[in-house]
Amino acid sequence: MIDLPLVARGKVREIYDASSQAGPDRLLLVASDRISAYDHVLPTPIPDKGRVLTQLSVWWFEQLTPVLESFGATHHLVSATDVPAEAAGRGMLVRRLEMLPVECVARGYLSGSGTKEYDATGSIRDVALPPGLVEGSQLPAPVFTPSTKAELGEHDEAIDFAAVEAAVGAARAAELRDLTLALYGRATEIAAQVGLILADTKFEFGLAPDGGLVLGDEVLTPDSSRYWPAESWSPGAAQPSYDKQFVRDWLTSPASGWDRVSTPPELPDDVVAATRERYVTAYELLTGRRFD
Repeated sequence: MIDLPLVARGKVREIYDASSQAGPDRLLLVASDRISAYDHVLPTPIPDKGRVLTQLSVWWFEQLTPVLESFGATHHLVSATDVPAEAAGRGMLVRRLEMLPVECVARGYLSGSGTKEYDATGSIRDVALPPGLVEGSQLPAPVFTPSTKAELGEHDEAIDFAAVEAAVGAARAAELRDLTLALYGRATEIAAQVGLILADTKFEFGLAPDGGLVLGDEVLTPDSSRYWPAESWSPGAAQPSYDKQFVRDWLTSPASGWDRVSTPPELPDDVVAATRERYVTAYELLTGRRFD
């Protein structure tokens, strides 16, 4: 148990006030092994998931620092080592921010909810796309498709760019779009070097006391991103992936018997093991490090 005041509890993380131990405006962000899908926190944890999410985020913050600096921005990570023993490997000491009310989503490929909206309208909100695309298609260029930031148990909703401008102002909205696409572009280059396609991802940003833009939350983990093996990429169907799509697919299969309304069922041991393997594999491929 972590002996700090609990500030908030999300689907996967707890946030603690660390100011008494680490100085003013410091928070401790701790990733659990919980996994969520379809706006539900599932009853079965995935072993080591919290450690993978934290350690991969720390690695990505390091990789993306040059891009952030080119925009005059920073990230919120202070330390992943100066944390309580109970949070070792799973905790990050971070700066307290004024978080912006927008999920900044970048897509380079058509997948998931983007495919559903495209099939119905030919676009994703106000982003028009060419005809003839299918699940897994690469887009002509990466696109910014923001969404709302839903409360626990609620669903993120795609919004158009005008809604972002209304929420944060025109200049800040343009900054969010441009930085999101720049971060995604650099991340896709890094992923491609190890044979991975980064199909899409989401970023969250906050403001420092001086108004500067700060990349927060987690970044480019299998919880917030779709990673596909490049060698097996084949548009027209769902792609093999190193993320929680495996859990989503089981939940919607006849094997689960779940109606998407009632409490989700426990995950079978084989689904748990296969999901853990996917998270660990993503970490090891991207970082070149062995997950211990």
